[in-house]
Amino acid sequence: MTSLKRTLNFIKNKPVDRPPFHPIIMRFAAKYAQVNYRDFCLNYRHKCFGMITCAEDFALDWVTVMSDPYAEAEAFGMEIEYPENDLPKAKGLLIKDIRDVAKLTVPRIENSRRMMNRIHEIEEFKRQVGDRYFIVGWVEGPLAEFADLRGLSEACMDLYDWPNEVNRAADIIMANALQFITAQVQAGAHCIGIGDSACSVIGPKLYRKFFWEREKTLVEHIHSLGALAKLHICGNTTAILPEMIKTGVDIVDVDHLVTSMEPFTPLLSDSQVLSGNSDPVSVIQDGRKEDIFNSVRACFQQTKGRGIVSAGCEITPDTSVENFSFYRDAALSL
Repeated sequence: MTSLKRTLNFIKNKPVDRPPFHPIIMRFAAKYAQVNYRDFCLNYRHKCFGMITCAEDFALDWVTVMSDPYAEAEAFGMEIEYPENDLPKAKGLLIKDIRDVAKLTVPRIENSRRMMNRIHEIEEFKRQVGDRYFIVGWVEGPLAEFADLRGLSEACMDLYDWPNEVNRAADIIMANALQFITAQVQAGAHCIGIGDSACSVIGPKLYRKFFWEREKTLVEHIHSLGALAKLHICGNTTAILPEMIKTGVDIVDVDHLVTSMEPFTPLLSDSQVLSGNSDPVSVIQDGRKEDIFNSVRACFQQTKGRGIVSAGCEITPDTSVENFSFYRDAALSL
């Protein structure tokens, strides 16, 4: 069974030999493949090499374009610094004053090196792995992108002080996300991930008021193109997980800060799955072999078998190859 077929069948609740293994790897992949992180972010061939190498060496069932949150931010005009072997850093905020929202316009994909690079990554994945692996593209969700451009603290205050301006910015961000989703699916992505991690800090009322409907719109657009959708919100999402599931998204990521996935499993439709939620630091990076195996089994039991094997968030670059191999072995043992 190919990794793609395993993932698709699993999500559709059809028989599989084991649950899919979808750990989020970015800096770990670059380090393992001996690619400096600037190239991992900016050179699509290096990104694909790192991801495919890890998929083949550790029996992963997916390859992704994930590396950092700044592809769209740079397209909007934000200045980003790319250290040789570290995470990209913003040189400053694009929306320094809320009135700067009036200057925000929808970028042209063909004029953005980072967005075009992501398209090339998906095309390269498609060329190299075809339909063997589950190919996942990515867009930033509306609050995550606004927080990148504005700053998280300022963005949260704006929800109270400047709701009209937040809505205006979110509409422009959405317009870009919709066109970016279309381009990635056309390039060959089987699924599009939506990263909206800032939503975990604003509470369910503001999430529902400003961003739930917009995330649902992104999911519906992805489905209209014939692809699957994944929603990733880091942090303790216990209060908003029911709403996340109601977006209709196919894969719902659950961070380790959610103490148990069991209460949310009954909320899933027959074509929805959870993904998570082992602690990437205390368990995967620092845990013993038995800790890793126990965590993977616990997640499987909490989801009643409807959970993709993944940590709550990114596997750290300090995770040893030995521990990541234990993680693979635990996933394959289910």
